[in-house]
Amino acid sequence: MSKSPTNTFPHDEVIAILDFGSQTAQLIARRVREAGAFSVLMAPSVTPDQLRAIRPKGIILSGGPSSVYEPGAPTCDPAILDLGIPVLGICYGMQLACRLMGFTVDRAEQREFGRASLHIKDRSDLFGAIPEKTAVWMSHGDQVQAAGMPAPRAGSSPLPQLHVLASTDTCPLAAIRLDQPGRTFYGVQFHPEVTHTPHGVDILRNFLYEVCKCAGSWKMADFLDTEVRRIRERVGDRGVICGLSGGVDSSVCAALLHRAIGDQLTCVFIDTGLLRKNERELVETTFRDHFRVRLRVIDASEQFLADLNDQTDPQEKRLRIGSRFIRVFEQAERELAGAGVHFLAQGTLYPDVIESGHGHAGQSASIKLHHNVGGLPDDLKFELLEPLRDLFKDEVRKLGEVLGLPDQIIWRHPFPGPGLAVRILGEVTRPKLDLLRECDEILLEEIVANNLYRSTSQVFAVLLPVKSVGVMGDGRTYESCVAIRAVETQDFMTADWARIPFDVLANISNRIINEVRGVNRVVYDISSKPPATIEWE
Repeated sequence: MSKSPTNTFPHDEVIAILDFGSQTAQLIARRVREAGAFSVLMAPSVTPDQLRAIRPKGIILSGGPSSVYEPGAPTCDPAILDLGIPVLGICYGMQLACRLMGFTVDRAEQREFGRASLHIKDRSDLFGAIPEKTAVWMSHGDQVQAAGMPAPRAGSSPLPQLHVLASTDTCPLAAIRLDQPGRTFYGVQFHPEVTHTPHGVDILRNFLYEVCKCAGSWKMADFLDTEVRRIRERVGDRGVICGLSGGVDSSVCAALLHRAIGDQLTCVFIDTGLLRKNERELVETTFRDHFRVRLRVIDASEQFLADLNDQTDPQEKRLRIGSRFIRVFEQAERELAGAGVHFLAQGTLYPDVIESGHGHAGQSASIKLHHNVGGLPDDLKFELLEPLRDLFKDEVRKLGEVLGLPDQIIWRHPFPGPGLAVRILGEVTRPKLDLLRECDEILLEEIVANNLYRSTSQVFAVLLPVKSVGVMGDGRTYESCVAIRAVETQDFMTADWARIPFDVLANISNRIINEVRGVNRVVYDISSKPPATIEWE
């Protein structure tokens, strides 16, 4: 997302979210958009004048991993609270705002992590139509103190009146409203954005509609119109290369760019040698026929495999693949001399940005490098164009529908940019790639045949760097082990393992072991995200 606030938004009802480094800040943005208002994540360093320029209907202060009283803890300009715009503080955001207004924040006598029972004392505005007792998700070691409030200095304004809206057994101020002329502030110590808070969405909707008075008219068509205009203004008459993988993200990116700039776009599909079976043929047929765009196919499989020779570290794999992608694009640009190519377009999504540690507050942990955000070389010769960088996966699918893309493209399961290289644990070789391709094809055939493709979010096979003893016929075998990974998720920031029926798993295992030479054991991954990631590397 852009770090520089702008008033050129696809809707006139904006909710600004200041990101203090929470891993769930993006979920707040997503929940707000789902509720019908446009949200934008901003750095805590945003100034009151910059916020005033975008005319937000409301401001949300996210959670974060720090303690507000620690040296170097992220903060914001206290004047933001005096803009006359409703503010909602969530967890750290509540504590920070209260501290800025003169209240005491200290370590709690008892930390709260996990589900807690919330007792609502005031069911107006923020808690309208919410049951008096409901479950919420807590994750905090500090809290605003109800006692020991400092007395105001002589001549200073009195502290705002604190009104307790809800509490838990260990947190007296679990939800508050501060009443003071010119200020409208609400704070919740729990996380309404996560699914573990059953009425969290209702609480956020109450903030949007009861407090901020939003109309709820944000829709994806607005994003499309504004983004087309932005792309045209930024690109001008220059050319754009778009890396097309055949996946949902790059396909929607290509369709959006083609809608905006037409023949100024050249889509480049790189055969890395790390693709699924028949992937190249599918992409050539689909995108030349459907998109009617200029498509250039480059076979660079030997180069990619050479880069990965003897390499086993997953981060280094991603870095090398990302670097080679750029070099191949640069070669394509030289071959397209005279086309005025200036931009490299990528289907980067917001989860990619978060997981690569590129959050606005600079506080998010780097979980893994993505080749399109964390693996780019320092001497990149293109200007990056990432029109989907503000969106989550489900929003990209909605955008694809607005663009008129066929369902087989929109609902295709994600495939990582580094391809099968991050689904082969350890060294990547051509024989291993061929083996994994066969396993993956059988897996997807069975998932589709059993009508499980649309009910699962991502399904794939992983080749493990271990061999085990088996028996086939009367002989001993010592062959490879393949893991099956199937998950269900909405946003790919969190995911649960899919409950594939046992008879389907049994058939998948039987087919792989019987039809793929070199495999004698199949296992099923039943870990969620977190703590695991969806991909194994």
